[in-house]
Amino acid sequence: MKHANPVWKFFCSVKLTIVLLLSLAATSIIGTLIPQNQNPQAYVNAFGPFKYQLFNTLGIFDMYHSWWFQGLLLLLTVNIVCCSVDRLKSSWKLIFNRRPTVRADRFIRHPDARTRNDKRSPADLTRIYEPMLARRYRTVKVFQSDDATVVYGEKGRLSRLGVYIVHLSVILLLLGGLVGSLFGFEGFVNIAEGEATDTIRLRSTGQLHRLDFQIRCDDFQLTLYENGAPKEYRSALTILEGGKAIKQKDIIVNDPLRYRGINIFQSSYGKLPPQNMPRSPSPSPGPAESYSLSFTSKTSGMSYTVMANLGNPVEIPEGMGKFVIMSYEPDAEFRGMDVGEALKGILTPPDGSPVEVLLPLKFANFDKMRGGDVIISVAKPADEASASPKPAAQRYYTGLQVTRDPGVWLVYSGFVLIIAGCFVTFYLSHQQVGIVIQALSKNSRVTVAGISNRNKLAMKNAIDKLYADMAER
Repeated sequence: MKHANPVWKFFCSVKLTIVLLLSLAATSIIGTLIPQNQNPQAYVNAFGPFKYQLFNTLGIFDMYHSWWFQGLLLLLTVNIVCCSVDRLKSSWKLIFNRRPTVRADRFIRHPDARTRNDKRSPADLTRIYEPMLARRYRTVKVFQSDDATVVYGEKGRLSRLGVYIVHLSVILLLLGGLVGSLFGFEGFVNIAEGEATDTIRLRSTGQLHRLDFQIRCDDFQLTLYENGAPKEYRSALTILEGGKAIKQKDIIVNDPLRYRGINIFQSSYGKLPPQNMPRSPSPSPGPAESYSLSFTSKTSGMSYTVMANLGNPVEIPEGMGKFVIMSYEPDAEFRGMDVGEALKGILTPPDGSPVEVLLPLKFANFDKMRGGDVIISVAKPADEASASPKPAAQRYYTGLQVTRDPGVWLVYSGFVLIIAGCFVTFYLSHQQVGIVIQALSKNSRVTVAGISNRNKLAMKNAIDKLYADMAER
């Protein structure tokens, strides 16, 4: 359909769709190559102060929440809506026309038409073929013209809407992403046992965000494997409003507490300084879950002490990379030599491949032999009685990930619609069949043909079967 409005033509342009898709693909590649929402110091060390300021101004470090990325999504949404409306106008009359016009020559001239002569009159043949076609097609009508009678059967008109269902699903996916980006959030909070808070720190900006309710950690339970690695950590949480308990649940990893559209996930944990308060022993004795690590920079000569939990990566100062303690080894070996208790970890330099590091607890300078820009050593376990049950006064804090995504139901609806739309588009078709009966001098000529917008081979097979059944009547 032609439109004189240049603005409408712009938004209906397929070229615009291609440009937007390529732009989103290119920016997504950039967002994959440049880590998002990292420590600013890490970006300064990687790109330098000037590039850091430039990229930060452009929103490269939090690209998926930047105004220009959201603008691209919004523009693509408008483009798809306009293209769909523009093309639907031309299909609307065909799909919802209650008085279709049927021409006999459309079926007579079809390349796959089947023709035969019959001694019976057109009226008798019409009475035979109309119920036969009605058993196969939802809509059957008889059209009369001066020189022919057409018994017309049709089904699957709505299947032409399949492509528009797919378009709608894409629109819902884009809108869901926009709504989640504009009105949702993702943050983190650490809550000590027995304490409550209504404030989290947003991951994207680092700013504090106040919730409409409080989260209280009633209890924290930790279970360890035999090698000291965490097996399961469980937090007993209570939602408070106006000082009253509204909802309670024990959460573990991948089993969050959901309340008023907000998801609270178990993310991490840590130890607090001991206090003189009774507490039951740990359910599974083992080595310490936290260690005090010393990082010495060969460039500056400075040493830094950082607390690290098993399995949780820590940032090394001066942008020297990341380090994570993977496991505790009670009887570690190095090149066939017994070095006793040791930690095994992974060091990831800023511009290098991950390196496995062995840190014997008894040999503080062991890592000097490895080389590299940083020397790592174990100062001492955070819990000096690492192989003993948890002290009675030991307290933990739970690390929670708190998220809200109001667009998630739009995204889910989009996924459902895209499956339905693809099924309709690829597996259903609009089929039209015409049996044309023409009166001759002494007999009647019968022509049957079928027209389908897709899966034409199946249509041809259906006409062959119909023609064989007609010959038997």
